[in-house]
Amino acid sequence: QVHLAESGGESVRTGGSLSLSCVDSGRTFNRHVMAWFRQAPGKEREFVAAITWSGDFAYYADSVKGRFTISRDNAKSTAYLRMNSLGPEDTAVYFCAASPRFTVEKFEKTYDYWGQGTQVTVSS
Repeated sequence: QVHLAESGGESVRTGGSLSLSCVDSGRTFNRHVMAWFRQAPGKEREFVAAITWSGDFAYYADSVKGRFTISRDNAKSTAYLRMNSLGPEDTAVYFCAASPRFTVEKFEKTYDYWGQGTQVTVSS
């Protein structure tokens, strides 16, 4: 079973940086693709980034490529999202998700487990 809990969301100024964490309290973390999604007010949830089981490959949405970095530490059952050069358009609730599939995917339906989300607010 997978139980995900995000942390690290807060309010930052435009141009700032933030790191999010997602801890899995289950025992199969290293056999799941991990991903981050986000949902801005009044918008649908969208894919941000995903990383393979081993962490050797990551896939990003175009909107965050070059600014965000996804990583994982299987020994700590934790996935991370490092966010740089933040702008108001990055304001959203950020969710981590886990998939038992082997390939990274950007579609919500491929992820079986979700955290509750953590709020990131970027103001000018």
